[in-house]
Amino acid sequence: MERQPDAYPARLAVDYPERLDRVSTLLRIPFIIPIGIVSYLMPVAPLLAVSLAVEGYIDDSGTGWFAAAFFLPLILMILFRRKYPRWWFDFLLELTRFQFRVSAYGALLTDRYPSTDEEQNVHVELDYPDAEQLNNLLPIVKWLLLIPHYIVLILLSIAALVAVIAAWFAILITARYPRFLFDVVVGFGRYWLRVQAYGFLLITDRYPPFRLSA
Repeated sequence: MERQPDAYPARLAVDYPERLDRVSTLLRIPFIIPIGIVSYLMPVAPLLAVSLAVEGYIDDSGTGWFAAAFFLPLILMILFRRKYPRWWFDFLLELTRFQFRVSAYGALLTDRYPSTDEEQNVHVELDYPDAEQLNNLLPIVKWLLLIPHYIVLILLSIAALVAVIAAWFAILITARYPRFLFDVVVGFGRYWLRVQAYGFLLITDRYPPFRLSA
């Protein structure tokens, strides 16, 4: 994915499919359940390991300590140390890519079953931040500053759901995803990625734009 000079630090693009499989589309909900469980457990499992270690159910000398160290609050690292560890960023980048592949599959944007490590046709890019250039106090209030975006996301999520349902019927009849509906669903994903990058991944202080386009 080519980066434009003034592009936002979080970018999403999905290759438009010329044709889609009707059977795969018809059975998408049961097909996505296994990989959906994996997508949910990947960020949750380390936290669960910490909880079990604290409760004494597992030995905390190995996995528990590793998970605890990994999930030290990023906001505190930026606030007090002005650091954004590269290993933390790399994990979040790959996790975000994987989750968007699963989301794209669930939204019928692709027939390719989500890979846990290959990029496939869903392209997510995040720019590694220079923590020295980030405002170390801003992460405390970013969630508050995003309230207008939360309202927009609620409305967009309804529109995206309607678009996916309409696309489901269209694919069953024509084996094609109407381009307008495709752009709406991808635009919703792009909008959410920017909000996530600003308020939760904390890779940028640049306020997310109110637009669906790249």
